[in-house]
Amino acid sequence: MAGLLAAAGVTTLAGTAEAAGTLGAAAAEKGRYFGAAVAANHLGEAPYAATLNTEFSSVTPENEMKWDAVERTRNSFTYGAADQIVSHAQSRGMKVRGHTLVWHSQLPGWVGGLGAADLRTAMNHHITQVMQHYKGRIHSWDVVNEAFQDGSSGARRSSPFQDKLGNGFIEESFRTARAADPAAKLCYNDYNTDGVNAKSNAVYNLVRDFKARGVPIDCVGFQSHFNSASPVPGDYRANLQRFADLGVDVQITELDIEGSGTAQATSYTNVVNACLGVSRCTGITVWGVTDKYSWRASGTPLLFDNNYAKKAAYHAVLTALGGTGSGGGGGAACTVTYSRTDDWSDRFNGEVTVTAGGSAISAWAVAVTVTSPQKVSATWNGTPSWDSSGNVMTMKPNGNGSLAAGASTSFGFTVMKNGNSSAPSVGSCSAS
Repeated sequence: MAGLLAAAGVTTLAGTAEAAGTLGAAAAEKGRYFGAAVAANHLGEAPYAATLNTEFSSVTPENEMKWDAVERTRNSFTYGAADQIVSHAQSRGMKVRGHTLVWHSQLPGWVGGLGAADLRTAMNHHITQVMQHYKGRIHSWDVVNEAFQDGSSGARRSSPFQDKLGNGFIEESFRTARAADPAAKLCYNDYNTDGVNAKSNAVYNLVRDFKARGVPIDCVGFQSHFNSASPVPGDYRANLQRFADLGVDVQITELDIEGSGTAQATSYTNVVNACLGVSRCTGITVWGVTDKYSWRASGTPLLFDNNYAKKAAYHAVLTALGGTGSGGGGGAACTVTYSRTDDWSDRFNGEVTVTAGGSAISAWAVAVTVTSPQKVSATWNGTPSWDSSGNVMTMKPNGNGSLAAGASTSFGFTVMKNGNSSAPSVGSCSAS
């Protein structure tokens, strides 16, 4: 019997006809998201957009939300490129991770030149403005990024924030972030913290202290950039678990693994299995769609090669997630896209387009999840059923189930906002 699986605020329909055929769909059936870092200037490239849209259920702007991109000049905010990514994701029912608010790198020069009092004002203003601009549209924010040194000291990294505001800048950033968007999950994000070491111990102690004192923190991001000199550590899963045991979610936020063939595939499998083995590991994001545009392109670290062909690592990840490539081929398959067609102060209309894959289909089903206290008040062009919470609607055909290969149909619904205007989560499409 089909079941509903939920985690990290994402609920989707688990189909029974065959295992999921894409990364995002397979992860959803495990109660997790599978995302990619996205560059706005590549969205116009058809294979890039098609791979993103088909395979992933979450996006992270690669550079477009960093301080130098949105506030290059003080108090002058520019959101165009970041907005493009967020709109693209929302139109397809994808989640969005916000990256990043307070970081020592990619800072415009004016920030480092401020005195302490002025810097504190600028930091809190930046957090507030950016988070409020995207309020209700970002699932998780990397509030503070890479605040600890590498090596054996466990010390804080030198930065304008650390040097002028002291250790309290991280706590202040998280408290400001909670006030700016109370619904967003607030994460601390760092690299070389994937195993138990001095740096991860320092982050662990920070998180433990925050939880003990009621400082708002919901998640810890593990970047997970690996290569032969820095492989997946043997205690990776145990390290994720010890953070989860503090009462925070853990997320793999920037995964890439240099290499090729079986060795690379095995390392990716180990990462996925570690996440699946920790109930509070809510999702995985790979740092890019294709090797061609990776920041480590020479190391071919991603799941798709320069021509968007699926690598051995891709198939290993899909298998580890419980999926199978058959769902994306000539069998019964369908995809969905979501758009908001009308918007009023108290409600909005959404439309989901269902498109058959390479073969004709005779039936389809799509799960749509709204966030309480939202409620669906009307539907059309489909037959809905509901779970016990009333938040998850499974839509099936109403005379529009038979579609030729590549053909589309759509259904719509009205959502009463009840104070929350966020987009619904649209699950993967199952077909027969």
